[in-house]
Amino acid sequence: MNPAQTDAYLRRLGAKRPAAPTVDALRELHRRHLQTVPFENLSVHLGEEIALEENRLLDKVVGARRGGFCYELNGLFGALLAVLGFDVELLAARVYGDGGRLGIPYDHLALRVRTVDGAVWLADVGFGTHSHYPLAYEERGEQEDPGGTFRVVASGPDAADLDVVRNGQPEYRLETRPRVLGDFVAGAWWHSTSPVSHFTRSLVCSRLTDDGGRITLSGRGLTVTGADGTREVRELATDDEVLAVYRERFGIELGAVPTVREPA
Repeated sequence: MNPAQTDAYLRRLGAKRPAAPTVDALRELHRRHLQTVPFENLSVHLGEEIALEENRLLDKVVGARRGGFCYELNGLFGALLAVLGFDVELLAARVYGDGGRLGIPYDHLALRVRTVDGAVWLADVGFGTHSHYPLAYEERGEQEDPGGTFRVVASGPDAADLDVVRNGQPEYRLETRPRVLGDFVAGAWWHSTSPVSHFTRSLVCSRLTDDGGRITLSGRGLTVTGADGTREVRELATDDEVLAVYRERFGIELGAVPTVREPA
């Protein structure tokens, strides 16, 4: 990522280049990313390739002002943090599903980030509803965040992995071995093609709002959740309404309303 690309990415986030890779800078970038870059799977249903290559991701997220899912969002955010001087490692995780079943290997990508003071953080801007700020990676007690009460606990065979728990429910199991972005290509392919992946069965576009709530468009269903947990749900009646929400609430310009695409 060259200096011009870095500056463009920071403008996309509405953030200034931090003077040093501090925890305060990490927290600010993390929150702004969640507020400005949507978690979305539109590419799956628009027939667009999920390309886990830095320049392709920059073209999508920064150039086209789109969002993406975990591999894209955390993969690119990790590259930005590294350029800004943070020590960043990519970690693989398996997401907990119905009945406590774990998903496929390389099901999710999260970031282990070390700040200038030596503290280690778990950053994740690609999980949808999650923590608003990075979690202390080595803390094993409860961590309060606007997104809920979190814990990072030893788990798995020989307690070699970590479970990330939100409000008492495990969200994903994190491996501690560092990975590279190319390791996640098969997971991205599976999630964008498998008929049993939730990404192929539904449309989602979601981001954190400035007041700490969340706005989500799923097909034609619009849900606005306040920071206090209140929810307003309504069905959008026309294509123009749907396109206006994508444009005005998510900054995404589309020529036609996306619909769920049947897996090949």
